[in-house]
Amino acid sequence: MGRLSLFRREPEPESTAHSPALPGDGRQLVETLAPKASLLGREAAEVRGAIEDTQKTASAQAGATQELAKQLQEVVRAQQAIADEVAAGLRAVAQVGDAVHGVGGEVGEVVQTLHQVSDAAQQITQIALQTRLVAFNASVEAKRAGEAGRGFGVVADAVKDLAAKVEVSSKAIMGTVQQLDARIGALAREVSRDGNEPGAVHRALQQVDAGVRRIEAASRDSQVVCTGLEGQMGRIVSEMDRTNQVLGSALHRTEAFLAISEQLLEAVAESGFETEDTPCIRAAQQAASQIARLLEDALRTGTIDESELFDERYQPVPGTNPPQVTTRFVALAERLFPQVQEKLLELSDKVVFGIAVDRNGYIPCHNARYNQPQRPGDVAWNTANSRNRRIFNDRTGLASARNQRPFLLQTYRRDMGGGNFVVMKEAAAPIVVNGRHWGGLRLAYRF
Repeated sequence: MGRLSLFRREPEPESTAHSPALPGDGRQLVETLAPKASLLGREAAEVRGAIEDTQKTASAQAGATQELAKQLQEVVRAQQAIADEVAAGLRAVAQVGDAVHGVGGEVGEVVQTLHQVSDAAQQITQIALQTRLVAFNASVEAKRAGEAGRGFGVVADAVKDLAAKVEVSSKAIMGTVQQLDARIGALAREVSRDGNEPGAVHRALQQVDAGVRRIEAASRDSQVVCTGLEGQMGRIVSEMDRTNQVLGSALHRTEAFLAISEQLLEAVAESGFETEDTPCIRAAQQAASQIARLLEDALRTGTIDESELFDERYQPVPGTNPPQVTTRFVALAERLFPQVQEKLLELSDKVVFGIAVDRNGYIPCHNARYNQPQRPGDVAWNTANSRNRRIFNDRTGLASARNQRPFLLQTYRRDMGGGNFVVMKEAAAPIVVNGRHWGGLRLAYRF
């Protein structure tokens, strides 16, 4: 099948075919309104994109904060366990002091208790290390967020410092326990010898008691710090939840604002007055008609049947990231669509892409520059260059795919990677095959 000329003269939709003979005042009004409507759409898209980015950052920070709160709860529980074990150790030492003659058995209990204290302190050290790692990651994310994450970054750094203090305290406890363990071992050996003096035993027990009390004091101080921090983290989590709610409400309001700006653009285009969008609207409509005829021809010749052409059972492509899917009409699309899609790129150097999508936003075949095979393990490259065989059901993509009016104009901000964004317009026209809506032709271009 030969290449089809995209720009051959075809019957044009009434809404974009000719500029009407407007009265002087009416034409002047449209000429004034058109650029202002376009500027309004650009600003609306910028505002909506900025709020959406901020909401994503806030959501990520809220998740990190909740994780920090969980870690602090673990530290508090471990500190309580140490306090319980220390209390048990003090009781054991007192029992030894009251019954020197049975000191052998009591010494064993003290040793066991101190081992439990050491285990608990080691757990706290591990938890503190995890907390510092989570706080460090949260701090990095906050710095990436710039000014929006400054306040959270301060909290994350504070959590990291406090976790370091908890870790130092726990290691000190472990060191003290090791010293006590050695002293109690020596005590046990002394008690087992004949002729041991009770005074020596009491002095040894006093040393053990003093060491255990130092552990108790260190544990109590650490517990006070962690308990206070846990309360503070709870308040921060609540505040961040409220922030997310406010951002969600603001994003909803910008959605209405953006919709109004797009309606203004469409109203100007539908007036028949030639604007900067008219060539793109016309090209999208012509390309949609050409894709429809190609698919109708494929049905007529038996190249594909209707159930295959309208297949919605998207099958995952193993090992792809971002995930790609395939359908029973992919091979046909890859053979037929490029002759129409690539021609759209010649319309203007402002055109970013021109593609046919099914009614669910699925792109079977993209423009050649974005239709590259994926590179294993290179997600960033794949995201930018392997946009075929993917479903784009975001606000813009799904609206263009499901539009059944003669044309649809939208404005949105596209992420180009590396923190760079471009505000674009998109003209879409429906693709109707034998009277059945198959999808849409999306033509995106820069302002």
